[in-house]
Amino acid sequence: MAPKPPPGTSARAWDGVTPALSDWVLDAVASMGFTRMTPVQASAIPLFMAHKDVVVEAVTGSGKTLSFLIPVVEKLLRLEEPLKKHHVGSIIISPTRELATQIYTVLTSLLAFHPPSAAAINPPEDGDAPRQKHTSSTLKVVPQLLLGGSTSPAEDLSAFLKNSPNLLVATPGRLLELLSSPHVHCPQSSFEMLVMDEADRLLDLGFKDTLQNILRRLPKQRRTGLFSASVSEAVDQIVRVGLRNPVKVMVKVKGTSGVQDKRTPASLQMTYLATPPQHKFSALKNILYSVEPTPQKTIFFVSTCSGVDYLSGILPSMLGEDFQLIPLHGKHQANVREKNFNRFVNSHTPAILLTTDVASRGLDIPSVDVVVQIDPPSDPKTFIHRCGRAGRAGRKGLSVVLLHPGREEDYVNFLEVRKTPVSPYPRILNFSEADATAATAAARKAVLADRTLHDRGQKAFVSWFRSYSKHQASSIFRVADLDWEALGKAWGLLKLPKMPELRNFEGDRSLGVSLDWENYTYKDKQREKRRKEQLQEMAQNTPAEDPSSGKRRASESVAWSRNLDNRNKKQKRREAKHERQKQDRWEKLTEEERKKITETEQMVEQIRAKNEEERRLRRAAKANEAKDKKGPEDEEFNGFD
Repeated sequence: MAPKPPPGTSARAWDGVTPALSDWVLDAVASMGFTRMTPVQASAIPLFMAHKDVVVEAVTGSGKTLSFLIPVVEKLLRLEEPLKKHHVGSIIISPTRELATQIYTVLTSLLAFHPPSAAAINPPEDGDAPRQKHTSSTLKVVPQLLLGGSTSPAEDLSAFLKNSPNLLVATPGRLLELLSSPHVHCPQSSFEMLVMDEADRLLDLGFKDTLQNILRRLPKQRRTGLFSASVSEAVDQIVRVGLRNPVKVMVKVKGTSGVQDKRTPASLQMTYLATPPQHKFSALKNILYSVEPTPQKTIFFVSTCSGVDYLSGILPSMLGEDFQLIPLHGKHQANVREKNFNRFVNSHTPAILLTTDVASRGLDIPSVDVVVQIDPPSDPKTFIHRCGRAGRAGRKGLSVVLLHPGREEDYVNFLEVRKTPVSPYPRILNFSEADATAATAAARKAVLADRTLHDRGQKAFVSWFRSYSKHQASSIFRVADLDWEALGKAWGLLKLPKMPELRNFEGDRSLGVSLDWENYTYKDKQREKRRKEQLQEMAQNTPAEDPSSGKRRASESVAWSRNLDNRNKKQKRREAKHERQKQDRWEKLTEEERKKITETEQMVEQIRAKNEEERRLRRAAKANEAKDKKGPEDEEFNGFD
């Protein structure tokens, strides 16, 4: 149970927390505009500061980040003496780069009000005004952000050795690589707190092994906090992370009836819109222009990365010039993800983020007005996280999920059972055949301008179908109910792709399009040149078939072996370019810098070799254990005597 505040103070007043918060923390939260704590902060902060393990489940956008940052920072600054060099005091783990970066940004904003920590994060440069001096015995928080893909493990280790941070904010993979170094220490005497943000996702199978390896390197006597909007769905795995009698904090919102619990903020209007397949993308424009005032920030969620790549090429022609469309998905390079994310966050004109579930968790993007789920998520619990990008911190927001009329509308009842009720979209939208035809024509105009976009469309449609067919609510989202021709036209395709599922399809595969495929070109001159060369080679090497035979002309396709050969050549060119760039960077370094990089890389290689040996020994131990347990009845049968 949380400690009671002093008499006469509000239960949600920042100065009423027991134990009391530091004055600089009170100044920081006041500057951030938090006049009083949110319910989750009022419940979790006193518990986490009072030596309790906590499992916090709260609606998205409820202020969970400060709920763990304040206790972590306060604990590190209340130690009897500073930690030893290269000793870590606390770790915060996040499932994605974007969320880890956001946590780190909030953390540095908080620490800006603590002069010793602020000076450690941003040391003065030559010529700057002198700052107050802080000795090595001064308690301060020195954070380090660890992200896979943005920097190399060697660079992260080098920064750790130079700055000796005591608080790590990291994604799981890069954190494990750093903790594997013999120069990084998390002993019982110094390690204080472990936080797992979006805990249910961290405990998914994709992170399970990495997380277990991280926990092996941390002391068992620690305080652990798990924070998420849907912790209860991973309770069966939470017990494996070593919490000792955790206190569970659940903060929910009552529905309009006052009885039913909701798992989303009360300020967020949750709706659905039933749209025929051919009207799916034209409906997006109707939604954007029916909202008043015009939404400044909107997020469109789709199911696949290739869907983002393709739709980012055709949606601008459908939506018009009033909205800037920005793509973001997990297969983008780290610098592209960061650039596009910042473009959306800092946009001063109406902008749309077209993304996958990489942006569904934890990200606190300011002022998101509308969220549209073009594709309902295959994992229903992700639905909550997607919707929660809007309506954050009490701000009004709108969420719309697009469903096909008929069986898919049963998804509404499915969500209600899961305590996520949605209501019909409040405005009447007219779906005319003229609008659908115009949207298809606009999309096809963009596709016809560049064969690259056609290739992306074929790939995107197949990947969308694969995702649709794997939906957990398969009785609602049935492949047999799909209208292939209507969907193909809605996507602006020039023909349906080759798929095993369409083997018995008897409709119009060409989708009403007549096209001279041999003269359909790529905008990229090099790619178009290679295509023509391949066609010419195939025409010379293989005689054309009699048209009456129904067999394919040699010029209509390229042998897979030729495609493989081209890919190999392209890969070799890419590797050679990378080596040249690496050599150029190396030549610009000083001898001292080269020596440091060489030493660090050798250290990383030793760590990786050690980890590989540990994994080999564990596999061998498991194999021996299984062999020892094998009874006579398990022995292989070799026949009767």
